[in-house]
Amino acid sequence: MITNYLKKISVYLSCLSLFSISSTAAEEFNSNWSDQRDRVWLGPEYWANPMEDWRLKDGKLECIRPGGGRNVHLLTRRLGPESGTLQLSVVVALSDTSKGGGSAGFHLGIKSELGDYRSSLLRGANRGIKAGITTGGALFIGNPPSKAGDESGHLKEGVRLRLLLQPEGELYSVKFSAATLDGKGISTVAGRARADQLDGNIALVNNFGPARQPRRKRGQPAPPRLPTRALFTFTDWKLSGTKLVAHEDHAWGPILYAMHSLSRNVMKMTAQMPPVGAKEEQQVKLQTRNGEEWNETAKADIDALSRTATFKITNWDSTRDTPYRLVYTMVTRGGAKTDHAFEGTVRKDPVEKEKVVVAGFTGNTDPAFPNEHLARNVAIHDPDVLLFTGDQIYEGVGGFGIHRSPVDVAVLNYLRKVYLWGWAFRDVMRDRVTLALADDHDVYQGNIWGQGGRGVASMRDHAKGGYAMHPDFVNAVQRTLSSHHPDPFDATPVEQGIGVYYGDMVYGRISFAVIEDRKFKSGPNGKVNTWKGRPDHIRDPKFDPKSIDKPGLVLLGDRQLRFLKHWSADWRGADMKVVCSQTIFCNLANYHGGGQTFIVADLDSNGWPQTGRNKALLEMRKGFAFHYAGDQHLASIVHHGVDTWNDAGYSFCVPSIAAGYPRAWRPDKEGRKAQNRPPGNLPNTGEYLDGLRNRVTVYAVGNPEKVKRRPVLELLHDKASGYGLVRFDKKNRKIEIECWRLLIDASEPKPGDQFPGWPKTIDMQDNYGRAPAAWLPTIEVQGMKDPVIQIINEADGEIVYTLRIKGASFRPKVFKAGKYTVKVGDQDNNNMKTFKGVSSHESGQTGKLQVKF
Repeated sequence: MITNYLKKISVYLSCLSLFSISSTAAEEFNSNWSDQRDRVWLGPEYWANPMEDWRLKDGKLECIRPGGGRNVHLLTRRLGPESGTLQLSVVVALSDTSKGGGSAGFHLGIKSELGDYRSSLLRGANRGIKAGITTGGALFIGNPPSKAGDESGHLKEGVRLRLLLQPEGELYSVKFSAATLDGKGISTVAGRARADQLDGNIALVNNFGPARQPRRKRGQPAPPRLPTRALFTFTDWKLSGTKLVAHEDHAWGPILYAMHSLSRNVMKMTAQMPPVGAKEEQQVKLQTRNGEEWNETAKADIDALSRTATFKITNWDSTRDTPYRLVYTMVTRGGAKTDHAFEGTVRKDPVEKEKVVVAGFTGNTDPAFPNEHLARNVAIHDPDVLLFTGDQIYEGVGGFGIHRSPVDVAVLNYLRKVYLWGWAFRDVMRDRVTLALADDHDVYQGNIWGQGGRGVASMRDHAKGGYAMHPDFVNAVQRTLSSHHPDPFDATPVEQGIGVYYGDMVYGRISFAVIEDRKFKSGPNGKVNTWKGRPDHIRDPKFDPKSIDKPGLVLLGDRQLRFLKHWSADWRGADMKVVCSQTIFCNLANYHGGGQTFIVADLDSNGWPQTGRNKALLEMRKGFAFHYAGDQHLASIVHHGVDTWNDAGYSFCVPSIAAGYPRAWRPDKEGRKAQNRPPGNLPNTGEYLDGLRNRVTVYAVGNPEKVKRRPVLELLHDKASGYGLVRFDKKNRKIEIECWRLLIDASEPKPGDQFPGWPKTIDMQDNYGRAPAAWLPTIEVQGMKDPVIQIINEADGEIVYTLRIKGASFRPKVFKAGKYTVKVGDQDNNNMKTFKGVSSHESGQTGKLQVKF
């Protein structure tokens, strides 16, 4: 026994000796907080959980809000799987504002199921070992005691915590000690750890324990509640040892990511910044490269709330790829300056490409973060445009709950969540045009009926219509997602000063209309809900759908309908058109949640109000526009009908990136028989009336699997996660729709990688599927390639439709007998010829209208 004791003492002294030697290895790390400016963001080497609960002040790392599991991860160092030693220390002290018991210390070997250092930053990554000190001064290895004790005098002054790891066969010895600032030992504890516990992230912790206290299990006594009210400061964090692995490339920031758009030779770009300090640099520089030289193109101020810096460059050279870099200068307390750059390429406008590819995404929960598998596959497809249709974040992303007020804290809370989304997709976004739309969860609402921007008192009232969050919060969210979009069609704010971003973009000769299908929509509560329970969920199959389509109810609203009317007729620089919005114009998803509860109709869908839905479809079909959207957690291809089936356009709803709340469409299960089931005879496809009696022809649907596997990525795959791709074939005026499952290899695609019913190809003119009542003379054009043709009904002066044809001949269909005005030519140069009083004919012999340029 004495021999074993002497061996342990020898090992302990050996560890102390190792710890006392100043290491010069590259893996060594020393915090430099004493030389940093005061700010919320801790620096490129760190990740704080949650961000709003931490700050640098007076050279110290400080936790400013109590709660369990508050931690700061070191991004640039990890514990590797190889055997080795570790020595780390930090000075910890109770904050002047600390009240109540708690604990502080180290968490080592933090590793998630996915194993990535970024996924290990999130909640649930709780393996490894913990070593800390309670407010009473007691040291522990493992879980903290349920009683923290009275505040220790040593902690008020500050103590240095030291932790030593030394391999001992298949285990590690763990030595943990506390000493006064002048080096006098206070106490020491020792323990053992398995090697598999010590591979992963390293973090400092303010109050160990879960973010939520453990719940009492039925029939068992309540578990002890861990004290989590104390607040600590941390200084002089040091790490060294042979088990420590350096990853300098894991540093993140200060320029976190960037998004840009390019339309009609105007380039807009937004740099997303962290919360830098008030006394730090408040501008970002945009530089572009010409040959080997970098030239400063512009500077932009950092918005104080959204932490975005947005650039707008007119007369951009869209004919060439332009390398760019965003530059931010960090300055220490001592005056040392360091330039940090984020680089990418603004690709040339792909006007000459025969096919322009748009990747579509929606619904980003965090179990798959950093979405490496999906992002890699998207990069292999190499799309021209990225379309994020909404719900880039959910309230639960990253853990630790949300703040609804005050506004500055709520925005910090949101930023930490949206940073995860940007982190996951920054490498595919940096070189590609990106559109990102805000939806309900992005602004911390389960559903949103914006009702023209009005406010509601709380989330309990949100179904009345309006925004529950402060308008400054809503505007900050929109700036983080869409401030780089082309300027809006009409920038007039809605109620409360909430901004708008609906408008158009022309890129690759594809005309994109971005609409905000939640912002103006009426809320159901108090207007239509005559039933008990949720005002948006109808469960009675006998309800009368006409009873909830009341006069005065709004979907897109007059402003956006005017925009769509203008956009449908504007074909300058465009060969094809697509509407991009949060969700599609029907109620397809009617089985909700893990239990797949049946709901007859969901008023959160854009199948309601039906009159507003029909108005939108009527304007869209006038431009033969395809509809690209998300939100439903259910992939689908639908041909919409207004007066009859298939008389409007097609929509494609993409699957969720990482489906958390699965939905399904299974009319076959209900015994409903479809008319005209499409070729392929897939289940749940054909002509149906949805729960709101809207006409829909379903060509494909991506229902979740009934049996779901348990590993995280396999589970998400079975819950119907994935992404969409649409290829706009300008040469043949075709639209190719693809829908890829999560766990595929895009470099080696194989059967079954796409959901059933995909891929599907439609003709552009299928997006005005209305059957003709008559025909106009065949238009034959000489001296001009691919002209624009517009048909106007002279009886009411309304534009019937506008399109750019392929070739020089077109036979216009019309839907009423009568006389029409026909305009033919080039809208880009305002070179249009007008022919009035052109008569329609019901027979096939309509004659010719020859147009010469």
